[in-house]
Amino acid sequence: MAQLVAGIGTSHVPAIGMALDTGKTAEPYWKPLFAGYEFTKAWLAREKPDVIILVYNDHANAFSMDIVPTFALGCAAEYQPADEGWGARPVPVVKGDPELAWHLAESLILDEFDITIVNKMDVDHGLTVPLSLMFGQPPAWPCKVIPLAVNVIQYPPPTGRRCYALGQAIRRAVEAFGPERRVVIAGTGGLSHQIQGQRAGLINSAWDHAFLDQITNDPETLARIPHVDYVREAGSEGIEMVMWLVMRGALDARVKELHRFYHVPASNTAVGHIVLENA
Repeated sequence: MAQLVAGIGTSHVPAIGMALDTGKTAEPYWKPLFAGYEFTKAWLAREKPDVIILVYNDHANAFSMDIVPTFALGCAAEYQPADEGWGARPVPVVKGDPELAWHLAESLILDEFDITIVNKMDVDHGLTVPLSLMFGQPPAWPCKVIPLAVNVIQYPPPTGRRCYALGQAIRRAVEAFGPERRVVIAGTGGLSHQIQGQRAGLINSAWDHAFLDQITNDPETLARIPHVDYVREAGSEGIEMVMWLVMRGALDARVKELHRFYHVPASNTAVGHIVLENA
């Protein structure tokens, strides 16, 4: 039977991909950031998950303002890295798991979540940067990946409570899947940041640390935080943090926190990272 063993939360800052791809990881600015992911790379190498369900947001590469799905599930066999205007990242093609993905689509839709099924799309830094942080620069990604894109670009995004409930539904779906799979779920985005307007460059470390505390110990309270609080406290792009709640909803009520990392700044952004293991 399939088993959901752990969850990972991480930022997906595009400049992190640039630093990796141009050989800057050992430079003084970037070295402390990449050091914070060494635990996770070693842990994943030991755990050897068969598939990662990766929750991220597309940045107008797979979807435009013409079509904005709230939740879009990739069911394809593979996904090409997107050209985001300066060429595609030099990373491996992302291999999907259509069998498990179609099971998830069926289960989630029958569980009354209106999931958009995507059979072809390119994946941008929102997905490839977390993979690079978790696995480094291998010739091929060591496990299959199921992309789950969440709209946090165009108002209205889903609430934290809806994202948390989606995670719970994903857990039920995974555990109802017959073939054996070791599954890890990753929620990406954030933490606090704003990339435009008068508050561009905003970082709220107190909010970020409280969020990390609650994602481990009190996700029910975290799920009740309204959109306006994210915008006020974490910046206009801080709403990405609701995607971590999809990850957390898929885990046990009580989890073991294996690793936590927080770093400021990375391209004027607060970087957060956490690894949570089911009991």
